Amino acid sequence: MGAGMEPNGSSRSDEEWERFLRESVAGAADAPKEPSARARDVAKRLPAEPGVGPEGWRSYTPVRPRRHPGWYVVGLLASLVLLVVALAPGRIVDLFAGEGPDSAPLTAETSRPTRVPPADAAQRPTMDEPFRGSPAAGWAAGEAGITVPDAGAVGWMSAAQVERALARSRDFLVASSLDHGVLRGERPEKAIALINPHQRDVRELLDIAFRTPSEKNDPLLLFSRFQTSRSQLVGDVVKTRGRLTYQEGERGALQVTADVTFVYPVTRADAGGEDEIVRTIVRRELVLSWDDPDKVITEPGTFSIISYKYDMTNGGCGTPTGYLTPPFGADRQANETGTKIDPYDRSAPVGQGESPVDECGKATRS
Repeated sequence: MGAGMEPNGSSRSDEEWERFLRESVAGAADAPKEPSARARDVAKRLPAEPGVGPEGWRSYTPVRPRRHPGWYVVGLLASLVLLVVALAPGRIVDLFAGEGPDSAPLTAETSRPTRVPPADAAQRPTMDEPFRGSPAAGWAAGEAGITVPDAGAVGWMSAAQVERALARSRDFLVASSLDHGVLRGERPEKAIALINPHQRDVRELLDIAFRTPSEKNDPLLLFSRFQTSRSQLVGDVVKTRGRLTYQEGERGALQVTADVTFVYPVTRADAGGEDEIVRTIVRRELVLSWDDPDKVITEPGTFSIISYKYDMTNGGCGTPTGYLTPPFGADRQANETGTKIDPYDRSAPVGQGESPVDECGKATRS
């Protein structure tokens, strides 16, 4: 049969013949191929399971779109935040203002802060919420706000001895500035019992201070006391923030430094129906020495006081009485003299000077 001729003898045009060849080639690429005899034999021996073919054969798997699980997580978190804001917007505001509720205190202070606490919300304290509107609202209560570091061996003390000394150093802060009896004006017997009885200068201070208080011999140098006939604490909570640190001192002694701020909410003793609340704020820095009894005359379980100083705001001015005397009403304006102090600023050291009560500090906020 001649090229370009149909079986019945009719002829094709050159264009039709070229089109036929092109379509034949294109169709051949997609045409199913008949498996070889060996492949057909292997297929017969395989179990009749769907999707199972001879080794080397590939079945078609539909392409699936890529998923981005991260976006689902982000979306879920965003939904939860919106729900919390809708249910409790006040708590969210407190959180971002740095003044969380009393039940959610800040993390413990482990080193000196590098900045001042944020500005306070424009909220006045109340009898139910005496720390409202101040950074102390987010502070811990009582001894929980005093951070004690992990103990290690120092000088003549083993790690276990250092741990006990740190605990007793904190006990002194509790007994001197948090004990409810002492805050009501009682003599701080438990705190005094922790001081080395052989430390003559401190013994002289204590012997005189409670009888005839003066700038040089004042119980307030070491203890926080209020006169119940004049003022009383609001509630049972005192907010605190601070820490203990330690190092080796002279003659191998354990030297402990305490830097703690105490916030006392108080009102008039005869307030009646009034609810004027003043926050007396005292920041104390004490350096204590736990001496080696083989080198220094001391008694077991006691320390010597190397130094003490404090800043005080809203604690009273004038002649020392041995008590913190928070100002109320018109007296509050008269007492607002002297050096300006942010009582919540713990980024700088406690004020220097032998007599820290020479003048009354004016609180920039309370």
